[in-house]
Order: sequence, then structure tokens, then C-alpha cells
Amino acid sequence: MLSSCTRTLAALALSAVAATATAAFPDRELSGVIMWGAGGATDVVARALAPHAEAALGKKIVLTNRPGGTGAISTNFVINAPADGYTLLFGAENPQLHQVLQLADFGYEKFFPVSILGRGVAVVVVKSDSPWNSLKDFVEDAKKRPGKLKMGSTGPGGLPHTVGSMLNSVTKFQVISVPFDGEGPGMTALLGGHVDMMPVGVGAAAENIKAGRVKALAVIDGEALSIAGQSVPPVTRDYPEFGKYLPWGPFYGVWVRRDTPDDVKAVLVRAFRAAAENPQFVTLMKDRGNVPMSTSGVEADAFLKKWQSVTAWVLQDVGAAKASPDKFGIPKP
Repeated sequence: MLSSCTRTLAALALSAVAATATAAFPDRELSGVIMWGAGGATDVVARALAPHAEAALGKKIVLTNRPGGTGAISTNFVINAPADGYTLLFGAENPQLHQVLQLADFGYEKFFPVSILGRGVAVVVVKSDSPWNSLKDFVEDAKKRPGKLKMGSTGPGGLPHTVGSMLNSVTKFQVISVPFDGEGPGMTALLGGHVDMMPVGVGAAAENIKAGRVKALAVIDGEALSIAGQSVPPVTRDYPEFGKYLPWGPFYGVWVRRDTPDDVKAVLVRAFRAAAENPQFVTLMKDRGNVPMSTSGVEADAFLKKWQSVTAWVLQDVGAAKASPDKFGIPKP
């Protein structure tokens, strides 16, 4: 039987090993997998955040864009990487809809939220020389010419698809949805005249609005929003019924596999909290119409579940879901 002294020494030794393990992480560069393509809102947020996280971690984060499958390509890549904290997912809201859209058999429940960085506001944009000056202008034109106008999309469950589904639930109209690997390529297509309209995160549209290349028809919110010095009306001005879905918007965060060791998670949470609260990053988020959050763990999980509940059931109610949220235990809001 071990003496009290021996047990104490053993406990101290184990504590020392654990402390060493935590202190040793990270001992090499990390990999950051960005869910969407270059130039989109998720990409912009990830690349703005990474330098601050690198400073806190003392190691470089090598960022790679892995778009496709409305986020399923990147989530599958990270879930199949070792659960050691060295592979980070820089993502957005899309995986919370993967199950009801049958894009994947899991969502963020398999990941640990290192940081929910902030939530954004969506804005509906058209090319600056287009004939539409309000969202109602566009919708009424689409009603007159069903299937003739094109909407840029990022695939099923993406922000444009979800906003389109919400709008269709309050006023029926028909457009052709053209998918792209992220908001950046979609905006490029809009500027080139290949699509007529696209709902995107404010962050992905702000510079083009400021430069006068696109017009903002409405923000998906209950109040007007100032973007690049312009007051953009809320969607509820033309469609008050939309208010039942608000507040709603995209969000951005950093995740690792949920089975990553707790001590490694703790290191990442501290580093990304420091990064997310860096004044320079906070300013960038606000300038792009985002609401900074910097939450992790239990609080972040609660936010994710609520967002999933509201959005999955919206898709179900308008017939856009391929499987009922009930099947996956997603409660009605």
C-alpha cells in the first residue's frame, strides 16, 4: 500500500506531466482550414484574426481555403485530422444545416467551439447599374419574369439559400440559383453581370458598396444599417412579415475536434480570446457590420443550438429541408 508521501509525490509528478503537456502545445505550426473561398466574409475574418492568434500562441497558423459542399469539404477534412489541436476549422454557420439538407450526417456537435467570434448581418446586393433600387423592385420584377433572373448562391444551406428561403416564405417569387464556392467568387460573378442579385454578409459586400460597384437593396434585419457611409433599409420596410425570423444572420468562429484534449482546448481558448478581443480585430469586425462575441465552450454551444433550431425549422416550413429537423433531435424554437 502506498504511503501518503508516495501518493503525494505521484500526484505531483502527474501534475507536472500535464503542465508540461499544456506548456508544450503548440510546439510546431498549426493548420487553419477556411471553410469558404478567398475573398468571402469567412476568409476575410479568418485572415484578419490569424496574426493575433499567432502572437498569442507563439506559432504560425498556415491558412488554406477548402471550399465546397457548402462547408462539408472542410468539416470532413478537419474531423478526419488528428484530435491534437493542430488542425483548426475557420468556419461559418453552414454545418448547422448539413443534416437537414442531407449534405453530411453531422454538424458542429462533433466540434468544440474554440471561439464564436461574432455574428453578422446579411445584405441583398445588385450591380450598381441595375434597374432595381429596392428589394421590392427586384422581387416584383422576378414575379413578372419567373425563372429569368439569377441569384448568386453558395449552395444549399448557405446564407443566400437561407435568406432566399425566408423571403420566399413571405412573398413567392422564382429565380435561378447559381452556386459558387463562397461569397467572394459570387460577388465577382455579380460584378461581371453573370448573376443579378446576391444576399451576402455585410463584410463581403462593404468594400464594393463603398466603391459604388454594387447597390445595397436591404439588410436582413429589423433596423436600417449604415454600411460604408450609406443607410441601407431593413428588409422589414418592404416585407414586415420577415420580422418573425429576426434577429438572424451569419456567424464566424474557430473549431477543433470535440475529442481534442482538454488542456489543448484551454490553450486555444485563451489564445483566440486574446485574438478576438484585440482592438484592431474588434474594429475590423464592427466596420464590416459584425457584432463581436468572443464566446467559447458551453456558452458558444448554446448559441449554436439556438441558431440551428430557428434556421432548420425555417427551411422545413418553406419546404427547403430534405429531412425534418425532428429526425436529428433539433427542437422547434
